[in-house]
Amino acid sequence: MTLRAVLLSLLLPAAVVMLLLVVLGQPGTAVGAALVTLAGSIAAHVANRDQVHRQIQALVSKTRDRVEGTAVSPSPDSERMDEMASLEGAIDSLHSRLTTQNVLRTQEARTLTAVLDGMVEGIWITDAEGTVIRHNDALRVMLQPGRGAIVGQRPLALIRDEALNDAVARACREGTSSRLELTLEGLFPLTLAIRVTPLGRDLPGSAAVFNDVTELRRLENVRKDFVANVSHELRTPITAIRGYAETLQTGALQDPTVAPKMVEIIHRQSERLSELVEDLLELSRLESREMKLRFADVSLAVAASRAADTVKPKAEGKNIRLELHVPSDLRARGDERAVEQVLLNLLDNAVKYTPAGGRVDVRGTQENGRCVVRVKDTGVGIEPKHLSRIFERFYRVDKGRSRDMGGTGLGLSIVKHLLGAMEGEVKVESQPNVGSVFVIFLPSTPSEAASG
Repeated sequence: MTLRAVLLSLLLPAAVVMLLLVVLGQPGTAVGAALVTLAGSIAAHVANRDQVHRQIQALVSKTRDRVEGTAVSPSPDSERMDEMASLEGAIDSLHSRLTTQNVLRTQEARTLTAVLDGMVEGIWITDAEGTVIRHNDALRVMLQPGRGAIVGQRPLALIRDEALNDAVARACREGTSSRLELTLEGLFPLTLAIRVTPLGRDLPGSAAVFNDVTELRRLENVRKDFVANVSHELRTPITAIRGYAETLQTGALQDPTVAPKMVEIIHRQSERLSELVEDLLELSRLESREMKLRFADVSLAVAASRAADTVKPKAEGKNIRLELHVPSDLRARGDERAVEQVLLNLLDNAVKYTPAGGRVDVRGTQENGRCVVRVKDTGVGIEPKHLSRIFERFYRVDKGRSRDMGGTGLGLSIVKHLLGAMEGEVKVESQPNVGSVFVIFLPSTPSEAASG
């Protein structure tokens, strides 16, 4: 209220009283009555102002308690002005609406955070300057757990890649979307497919979605290598079969000296082709888990003896001494056919890569509750750089020599998969020009494990 309005409200009643007394013919008492009236107006004004001040202070205090979340107890006031009551009601209504809106926004924010953190894709959101203002848990895992704060960083500080930094800048300034792929070096390299887009809807900034495609790219490379290797392995026998067949067709069939040799080569190459196809089908069934193994107690002495009988003619042809030292009571838990195939593949390799006059020993023991079989040879051995890869499909230490000996390059891979399916494992120790030791581990039968 202005000073003029205050003076007017105080002096007007006194002036009216004085004027009435003058009109009524009592001018002597007019001034006194006017002063008394003025004093009353002043007293009333002061009292009213104090009441308004107290009610405003009480309203401010209650409003502050609501803002701070403190419980507010109603305090009845019979002298409360209607205007103050109306104002308090309006404040209560506004507070209730704001509280409801805050609850909804908090719930929406928690839901959004839960959705973002539940995604396997990494996500970050930047402001108009390209600074990260939000991200989810998956992104932190991708960028390595030990990294510091992500919020407040620029893209180039988080990932040293100019292409990504430029893509974020274009999204923020030009509203352009981009796709790119990059590899993060480290202990565990990651290949990330990234899509950067503007936020849109008149919102400044950008969003980037990071997909981990490391395993996908690895599988693509495996598939490409597999197709290339299979094509090459198939081409070799097919080319030989076709070449000799065409030679026979053009007249060599009538040559009694040449024809039998060519037919023998065709037969040998067709067997090699059949072995390759069979190994591929076997490996495919193992990897797709289509092969159903029948678990039973398998005598490792019997399995080793059968495998040795199969390779014995080849060993005798090279004057290789083949010895078995597997206890008759050593029994493993596994599939009988699979165990025999594992030992046959290992013995066949041992005989194949052992020079004439060499030796192959098979020894079986029980160690730490598991059955252990060692196939040791005095062959050409394997260089250390090849040891970690010899169980890969089509991997050969000496490609030319392996093909000349008729290997498919799948035997050791099949061994690894068969043992894995039986909860076993295989290891290798080797020295060039000294020999190799392939060690297989299989679960013991319950009785064997208890006695061990």
